[in-house]
Amino acid sequence: MNEATEQLVRHTLGLEKVHERLGARFREEDNWRVPTSYGDEKAEYATVREGGAGLIDLSSRGRLRVAGSEAIMFLNGLITNDMKTLAENRWMAAAFPNVQGRLIAAVRVVRLADESIKEKASPTFLIESEAATHESVLKTISRFTMAGDFRVTDLTSETMLLSVQGEGATEIARKVLGEAVAGIPRDGALAIDWQQSVVTVIRATHTGEDGFDLIVNTTEAVAIWDSLIEAGAQPVGDDALEFLRIEAGIARYGRDMDETNVVTETTLDDAVSFTKGCYIGQEIIARIKYRGHVSKKLSGLMFEQDEPIEVGATIKSAEGKDIGRVTSVARSPRLKRTIALGYVRYEYLAAGTSVNVTAGGREVVATVSQLPFVRGSWHEQ
Repeated sequence: MNEATEQLVRHTLGLEKVHERLGARFREEDNWRVPTSYGDEKAEYATVREGGAGLIDLSSRGRLRVAGSEAIMFLNGLITNDMKTLAENRWMAAAFPNVQGRLIAAVRVVRLADESIKEKASPTFLIESEAATHESVLKTISRFTMAGDFRVTDLTSETMLLSVQGEGATEIARKVLGEAVAGIPRDGALAIDWQQSVVTVIRATHTGEDGFDLIVNTTEAVAIWDSLIEAGAQPVGDDALEFLRIEAGIARYGRDMDETNVVTETTLDDAVSFTKGCYIGQEIIARIKYRGHVSKKLSGLMFEQDEPIEVGATIKSAEGKDIGRVTSVARSPRLKRTIALGYVRYEYLAAGTSVNVTAGGREVVATVSQLPFVRGSWHEQ
């Protein structure tokens, strides 16, 4: 791809001017210009982790609407989880694998209220993906739109995704959107009337803390952002979110997982149904489960103190055998030490196993840790 073409695929957030007004610094992530910090990432982190409510612009993530009388059948043939079991106003994690069972994308699938077309029910879904995999998901699904009653609409440019994260998220969301949000379950979603539009509210976490994702029309985004700020939410950038998501053990595509990984090597265990029947890649994924296990697994690594660990660093056994590599690293503000995510061979996955990790030409000791590193308010519900 030449430089001129690359410029064409770069995107800016609809709220960029709002972020600039708040003093945000920016960087490019997955061809999007995103706010990294509003001046103090430590304070932004503390807002979310210590009882407050952070407001994060996640509009770079992809949003697809899939509808049609045959939507369930088509989706079930493409993804790892069972759409037949997903009730209206509920969501589930899922993955798109290729024919080798390797990961194309990790997604969240929300079943919206069914439409009724000519007195015939039309199941309707919202598929939300990371920015890095949006085009792959759209391409994968769109191949089948001519095969039956299965319609796909890309909502990414006409909607925005704002997330309120933290133990105080419920109170902030209630102030702005009404009492109904408090009753949304952890795997729930609800369409709520707000001013002159409808906001899709999804209860979900990106941080290990309680949270709500709000999908709003672009025309209403500034108003709802300002209302959430006025209610007490504090803006949070990508730097603080990175600390929070690693502490929460949440994998990110392109960093902790990609198309070289079998789906079950990642942390997506709850995204796979082993009873739903056939889908692309199902034979490989099922064979690994029923005939043995994956050879490696994404796990946590905890160090005794701050260490200069780099992404890609080799993980070795106590005997000096190469057993994995580091994929994400952070200095945990809560734990006051370095933590990391990385792939570890199956034989060394037991929590508490001592391993060595290369750092600046030397090896430092780490301990294999269960995820999440930090159990926030999401895990206390």
